[in-house]
Amino acid sequence: MSNQPELSPTDWVREQTERIIENGTTDGVEILDRPIVLFTTTGAKTGKKRYVPLMKVEEAGKYAMVASKGGDPKHPSWYHNVKAHPQITVQDGDKIAELTARELEGAEREHWWKLAVEAYPPYAEYQTKTDRLIPVFVLE
Repeated sequence: MSNQPELSPTDWVREQTERIIENGTTDGVEILDRPIVLFTTTGAKTGKKRYVPLMKVEEAGKYAMVASKGGDPKHPSWYHNVKAHPQITVQDGDKIAELTARELEGAEREHWWKLAVEAYPPYAEYQTKTDRLIPVFVLE
């Protein structure tokens, strides 16, 4: 098994990740003028490392991963990876940290959801498109 994380099969996500790898930083890589963070997860079934660039939602050195998938009725595939293997590598700028993810609920989820919508307002619209409560993980 290779330790080199796999790139996304989705063109724009792969291109975004390649820019981060090439530049060594997430700085300057944005979606709708909003910064992103590069997460590296471990596949639930394969054990392969996978890159997951997501909107930057950060507070006091902790990060959120919002499993929105644009309001799709199903969770993104990385959701299952994080549930199975919560040890995640986080790259913010050129800073890299190993953090542990846990899925949020209740008031803590609401706090992080508010931060997520402030960081990336389309999340609020995504929630209206699906019957599932969009999962939020905190990484600390």
